[in-house]
Amino acid sequence: MTGLLPLPASRAEILRTQSVRKRVAFDRAKQAAWYKGKLDHINADKLDDPDEWQKIPIVDKDVLRKLDHKTFMEQFCIAPREDIAEYWRSGGTTGAPVFYPRTFKDVEYGMVTWGRSFPAMNIGPGDSCHISFPIGIHPAGQIWARSAHEAGVGMNWVGAGNSVPSAAQLALIQSLEPTVLISMPSFALHLANLAAEQGVDLAQSSVKKIICSAEPLSDAKREKLARTWGAEVFNVFGMSEAGLMGAEGIAHDGMHIWSDMFFLEVVDPETGEMLAPGAEGHLCQTPLWTNHATPFLRWNAGDIVTFVEHGTSGGQFAYLFPMIRHANRTTGFFKIRGVNINHAEFEDFVFSMPPVNDFQAVLVTDDDDLETLNVRIEVRRGEDADAIAAEMAERIKMIFEMSARIDVLEIGTLARLFESSIKAPRFVDERK
Repeated sequence: MTGLLPLPASRAEILRTQSVRKRVAFDRAKQAAWYKGKLDHINADKLDDPDEWQKIPIVDKDVLRKLDHKTFMEQFCIAPREDIAEYWRSGGTTGAPVFYPRTFKDVEYGMVTWGRSFPAMNIGPGDSCHISFPIGIHPAGQIWARSAHEAGVGMNWVGAGNSVPSAAQLALIQSLEPTVLISMPSFALHLANLAAEQGVDLAQSSVKKIICSAEPLSDAKREKLARTWGAEVFNVFGMSEAGLMGAEGIAHDGMHIWSDMFFLEVVDPETGEMLAPGAEGHLCQTPLWTNHATPFLRWNAGDIVTFVEHGTSGGQFAYLFPMIRHANRTTGFFKIRGVNINHAEFEDFVFSMPPVNDFQAVLVTDDDDLETLNVRIEVRRGEDADAIAAEMAERIKMIFEMSARIDVLEIGTLARLFESSIKAPRFVDERK
């Protein structure tokens, strides 16, 4: 796949590519029913002018939440059925997951996006990877695994802990001796805790690099991973709407974004206007190559980032590509174990259960270092609190595809907690 889209020679070449591909993306978007009438006032010959580009409406998950799959396909898909190779499940807005159609060309370019992660992190021939991401309709696991061979990297297609138990994954690492672990950070920490219980020192294992994605990687989590595994920890960034968009270099000072494949903006959350480098705002991205089926323009996934022109890693990727730095928070949703839980949708779900008076959803890191959704509820007097808690846990697992711990609080507890805040803190991130 490297022959399909080789690395650009310079940043000047990237600017030329962006100029050409923005026009392609714009013309494709005009074919989508959703954009009908929304782009007519924009001068397609001036897309490199920020003032003109910013006239394009921003698209976010709230737009898609209102659509069932049939309507989504009618509104956003421009590819004929015979061109659809597969569907990529969104990691976002659970309860109404979106399945993005991907053409055969989209998959080829998607392989390029994931394949670039290996040389960006100095992973190459002689390395072998143990991948603990789900191998299925969500693209991260299967496309990442498939892209490794083009980079001359070995890949053990293990899958997530719900398909291959943690103990079995540890046994595979000990016997197959991979040099790289690809995992959500919380699962990598969970494996380390399990190994400690078994008396296994993972710092002496074959794993020398850990690649994390799909959930926030705090400094504390990174340090613990590095210490317990004796490995260098890298972070990467991607989304089902686009592909794998970038990766850290050896300086670990941000994620270098493949800017010849994705046009990035950091915008003001209120006005949508582009912000200068260093200012914190919403990340908007426009896919320049993975847009044959769903030609999104200015897609806002809710990530809060800053844009950095140059990092300090050195090497080809740092020379070519700018960086983003995550604020490790988002607006409007939780990201846990690779899945986004939309705040408004979850609130609607809870308040659709009449026996529940009030709630607070808290993300916590348990003693085994797995991230957990802890839902604290108050139940109407006279109701069977245990039965309500059990029903809620079952419905969360069915609707949001997420296990949750339900705690029943004494009536009035949340009111006392909320009254000290201007806005009731119903969604709290307490992860370490």
